[in-house]
Amino acid sequence: MQRRHRLSRSRDFDAVYRRGRSVSTRYLVLYWFARGEDDAGSASRLGVAVPRSIGGSVVRNRIKRQLREVWRARPPEAPNDYVLVVRPGLPEAVEARGFDWLTERVGEVLGKAAA
Repeated sequence: MQRRHRLSRSRDFDAVYRRGRSVSTRYLVLYWFARGEDDAGSASRLGVAVPRSIGGSVVRNRIKRQLREVWRARPPEAPNDYVLVVRPGLPEAVEARGFDWLTERVGEVLGKAAA
């Protein structure tokens, strides 16, 4: 995933949290915020938040890489800013059930957001 398709600044995350909407599932919370008309031509951007309670840096970075890869394979059409927040238990579940299961969980949360 290219850097221009990522949220990286704290103020971008804060804008999505404060002004955006959210949906949640057992393992993920998705926040999204529609950007203004001036950004209509640009692609959607993703930020991934993994709290320290999830595990050490190796575990947190692995789940971030996996989520970015899933997102890259099936980006949403709307040019919004998105933040995926990982809930406890996701890394262990991905380890046990595999990458395809993670793809289904991201699809589930995106489906809830579209509804």
